[in-house]
Amino acid sequence: MDFSVTNFNLRLRSIRLGELILAIIMASFISIILATFIPIYAVYDDLFVLTMHILLLIFFLFALRGTYGFKDNVRDIFKPSNKKEILYLLVLNYFFALMLIAVISVFSALLTSMSPGSSITLEFSSTNIVPSAYFLDLLTGIIGAPIIEELIFRGVIFTRLKPRLGIIWAMILSSALFALLHDPAGMISAFVFGLCMCVIYLKTDNIFIPMIIHCLNNTLSYGTDLLQINNFLFTYPLSVLMLIISLIAFVGIIIYLYKGIKQVRTENS
Repeated sequence: MDFSVTNFNLRLRSIRLGELILAIIMASFISIILATFIPIYAVYDDLFVLTMHILLLIFFLFALRGTYGFKDNVRDIFKPSNKKEILYLLVLNYFFALMLIAVISVFSALLTSMSPGSSITLEFSSTNIVPSAYFLDLLTGIIGAPIIEELIFRGVIFTRLKPRLGIIWAMILSSALFALLHDPAGMISAFVFGLCMCVIYLKTDNIFIPMIIHCLNNTLSYGTDLLQINNFLFTYPLSVLMLIISLIAFVGIIIYLYKGIKQVRTENS
């Protein structure tokens, strides 16, 4: 990182991959030590992840100290054009993430109609929730993860790979690494989400905008699970409508990525 750079956005882009990797290793080591010797970590699994988030946040606060432009970035979030794009990406990615469930649900209905007694059972989140554990899960999922993951994967990894590999490959590699943090069932939607976050970060040069989208996206996901909305949305024949909406969302994402990359390339040429 270059401490001679005083602009927030430029300082963030000056953080090297080696520095980030070292910070992740140190945060992991400290978290493992704490989990080994403090009994409460055995009770609440999310404490380990939360500790990692806090330690990595400390690293970024250290790396970005003394910079200016933070308030300008926050104000940019509320520009009409940015608010519209935030909502647009939020809706597209939310419905695209439901595609796999919709496909399984429709296939199950078709299988049942052709062979009565045969079906694929979809299991959704249980409503049996331990409040304290769920609070920790929410804290890491809708606040910690969006902030740290955007700083890591878009703010540093994507930024550092872009001049070496070009925009497309930097987007693909950083988004693939981001997807690996997710459950197998959610890897594809996480990868596509990562691509979208790369594009909007390129267009705005404001890491807070993908952070906000990420926070809202995770909030919608948790809300869907908590309210058991999937039990209603993915019952046949409504699941057919959800599949159509998911496919439309996917087409919208492809168009967004194409136009966004084209716009960025034109501006940089």
